[in-house]
Amino acid sequence: QVQLVESGGGLVQPGGSLRLSCAASGIIFSIYTMAWYRQAPGKQRELVASITTSYTTNLTDSVNGRFTISRDNAENTVYLQMNSLKPEDTAVYYCYADRRLPALHFWGQGTQVTVSS
Repeated sequence: QVQLVESGGGLVQPGGSLRLSCAASGIIFSIYTMAWYRQAPGKQRELVASITTSYTTNLTDSVNGRFTISRDNAENTVYLQMNSLKPEDTAVYYCYADRRLPALHFWGQGTQVTVSS
């Protein structure tokens, strides 16, 4: 059974930091591209950051320079370090695992991040 379990969300003041973790089980973690998505109330789910099997990273413009994505294949875990948080970063953050050939993808259950004073 595949599980992606996010942790690390919470309430933080503007300018603060959080580190999200996503622990994967039931998959060969190293062959999956991993990503973080987020969904704010009333908005569509959007891609925040991704990291490939060769550790190539990509971040959406709104978080570039503030967020960092990384992975630890030995721990089957992907991280999202979020610094200089803004109220507009408030959303549910989802972990996503993706592979091609064959096409398979999995979602975590999400973790709430709230940025507010």
